[in-house]
Amino acid sequence: MSLSLAYPRVTTVGDFVALLKPRVMSLVIFTGLAGMVAAPGQVHPLTAFTALLCIAVAAGASGCLNMAYDSDIDRLMSRTATRPIPMGYVDRADALGFGWSLSIAAVATMWLFVGILPAVLLAFTIFVYVGVYTLWLKRRTPQNIVIGGLSGALPPAIGWAAVTGELTLAPVLLVAIIFMWTPPHFWALSLWRSGDYAAAGVPMLPVVKGKAHTRLQILLYTLALVPLGLSPAFIGLGGVLYLVSSAALGLWFLKEAVAVYFEKNENKEPAARRLFGVSLLYLAVLFAALIVEKLAGIPGLSLAS
Repeated sequence: MSLSLAYPRVTTVGDFVALLKPRVMSLVIFTGLAGMVAAPGQVHPLTAFTALLCIAVAAGASGCLNMAYDSDIDRLMSRTATRPIPMGYVDRADALGFGWSLSIAAVATMWLFVGILPAVLLAFTIFVYVGVYTLWLKRRTPQNIVIGGLSGALPPAIGWAAVTGELTLAPVLLVAIIFMWTPPHFWALSLWRSGDYAAAGVPMLPVVKGKAHTRLQILLYTLALVPLGLSPAFIGLGGVLYLVSSAALGLWFLKEAVAVYFEKNENKEPAARRLFGVSLLYLAVLFAALIVEKLAGIPGLSLAS
């Protein structure tokens, strides 16, 4: 008898960390930080740290709950079959308790130590991701990513509200950029993972409407995203660095979206894989530019004036 059979694997701290989707969490922290840094005014470093910690914990809790509620379909997809719950490393009930405990703690801490508005926005992100996207839309409509994407788009507004206690056009534009970025980003992934989604019965766009329709939607959303990505420079939020970065990366994003639209190799989907990578770079560079400009004291352009 092998040692692995004689002694069942013990659940580790790493298994619970994996439930938090650390890679997704890092992106959420980054965009939340950008909203915080770009906001006018000052915030105490401890308050800023607390706000970012709450955003991170809430994002991780949402990911944990998503894995718990979707553990049945995760077992059926190669991309997710090695997650802790399908592998039997963490019990589903334990994951649910862990996720909901972290959710409540994150919102309560944000409310007590940062402010009511960021706490309400944080609670709303959890509700959208878990309640609207995971439990309602994901298994019912190919628009699951579009509507559910609002959850991942809100961190800049939460960061902004943590500093100012209010929302203005600027954070709304940052939210809109991420909201419009989400469909082409995830639909690019779904093009080469469509077999997985079909096997699990998840109605992603390529499964329900076909790859040709998905390619068209990716292109249309990208055409809307690129000018939207420039908009912070028109209201004084972004400066020269932001404008140049947004324009250059936007054109690259559009070039790859056009390549996806004309893709011929539907088995390996090389264009979709490239677009997925470019989309990650696009969002990271745009928000990094905002952070760098603010910290360097580079003024916004306000091109609309």
